[in-house]
Amino acid sequence: MIDFKEQVVKLIEGEVDSLTRDEINALIEIPPSYDMGDYAFPVFRLAKTFRKAPNIIAEDLASKFKQDEYFEKVENAGPYVNFFIDKKKLTQTVLEEILEEKDGFGSSTIGNGKKVIVEFSSPNIAKPFHIGHIRTTVIGNSLYKIYKFLGYDTIAINHLGDYGTQFGMLISAFKKWGDREVIEENPIKELLKLYVRFNSEAEEDESLRDEARYWFKELEDGNEEAKELWQWIRDISLKEFSKVYDMLGISFDSYAGESFYSDKMPAVIEEMEKKGILKDSEGASIVDLDQYGMPPALIKKSDGSTLYTTRDITAAIYRKNHYDFYKNIYVVASQQNLHFKAWMKVIELMGYDWAKDCIHVPFGMVSLEDGTLSTRKGRVVFLEDVLNTAIENTAKIIEDRNPNLPNKEEVAKQVGIGAIIFQELFNQRIKDYVFNWDRTLSFEGETGPYCQYTYARSNSLLEKGGFNIEDEYSIELLNSEDEINVIRLLYKFPNVVLEACEKNEPYLITRHIVEIAKSFNKFYSSTPIIIEDEDLKKARLKLVYATKTVIKNGLGLLGMEAPKKM
Repeated sequence: MIDFKEQVVKLIEGEVDSLTRDEINALIEIPPSYDMGDYAFPVFRLAKTFRKAPNIIAEDLASKFKQDEYFEKVENAGPYVNFFIDKKKLTQTVLEEILEEKDGFGSSTIGNGKKVIVEFSSPNIAKPFHIGHIRTTVIGNSLYKIYKFLGYDTIAINHLGDYGTQFGMLISAFKKWGDREVIEENPIKELLKLYVRFNSEAEEDESLRDEARYWFKELEDGNEEAKELWQWIRDISLKEFSKVYDMLGISFDSYAGESFYSDKMPAVIEEMEKKGILKDSEGASIVDLDQYGMPPALIKKSDGSTLYTTRDITAAIYRKNHYDFYKNIYVVASQQNLHFKAWMKVIELMGYDWAKDCIHVPFGMVSLEDGTLSTRKGRVVFLEDVLNTAIENTAKIIEDRNPNLPNKEEVAKQVGIGAIIFQELFNQRIKDYVFNWDRTLSFEGETGPYCQYTYARSNSLLEKGGFNIEDEYSIELLNSEDEINVIRLLYKFPNVVLEACEKNEPYLITRHIVEIAKSFNKFYSSTPIIIEDEDLKKARLKLVYATKTVIKNGLGLLGMEAPKKM
């Protein structure tokens, strides 16, 4: 596909010696309106070199670019040189590329030979998979798909929270009040009851916390009873979690959680001691980070037990040795910013220059309208319940609007779950938000169902019009403003995917797909497509096909499905 921005760079580079290619590229802007061109080059930086007023420089440069095969016109507007892409060339390069690449349009080979790890979801075993987990799960899955789409050898890791003092609490609670048969009937909810009860009683009886610490230490030391209970709890929890992952269409390459690194930590701690970065502090082992403006990193407690920090450091070293990653990405809430900053600094102090390749991708928190989520107090909204409610509500809408729709149950699932995913990925990930049922399950406005419906409408048009991808068509027939505006957005899609990858921000794709859908629906409303003029119909159907292909590709990168009929 023609890179029109690169053509602008070449034109300016041929006339301006005082700026490098990279400097020219960085200066090029996208005007706020197509009336002002597709690209604009500000000339302020050239005033000293050319010793002229910026508007005169812009006028001189524009006059030298009048005849160019890629731009229908180049003109100055004050201190800017504005470039207007040749619409026929734009249409040709976009449609030819999409018709050839199809589901691969927007993909790339830039990641070939590079491994990227994306760690996401990572729920705690024996605790509810609640609405608070939706963000890491959906953002992480989208990033995994984006990197893979760009050619990276991408590995999805679910770093399960399957270790720590919470297991001491659960083992203790189970031994006091647990019933294996009752728990197996409804694992997560029954284990949650035990967890909530233990924490409630521990507020009155502090000795219970000592008991929990004792059982976790027993687990670390290989106590057979503790290990058997831990394995059972882990297995039944994973079985429950898999229901949600199946609904979301998410799979992982590894479920190596915190426990996986338990036998690997001693060697890492010994390495820190040999490298002289470990210090004793009242019987505990720490790495002093005071000179970096951070509290000490606690590596080992005075009783010999380990912490999250120890396990994360060990996991990172293992991943580098095992995968030799290009990037090691952690999709974890912004509340953990300091934790990640601290252990990554420890990795750096151990002499590993790849510490810079460990990247924390933070996101804002989810709260309920009446306060924050709290597992200890049992204040949770189960994610499975949210997804099932979304499917049920969608099924009712389908029954009202299109009761004869084939595969109604499957479409209800695709659209209902898609609505949840799309809403999660519609804003910048760092923003906090309050969970609200009505807003989450809304199908009006800039939503997932709106984009999915646009895709389904496109399929219907292609079917009615007897579309054949092999049909010849005339590029010059696609020349209306509404048609060209759709083509412009399709052209931008590959760069939007690249930017989403560079910034680890899936919402850029979400917003762009909405814009494509809006632009297409404007074209659909203003332009008859299934018409008697065969040549014009074929040309417009090519545009319909190109649009539906890009919408499907975009939705796929978000982790959503595109129903053919709605």
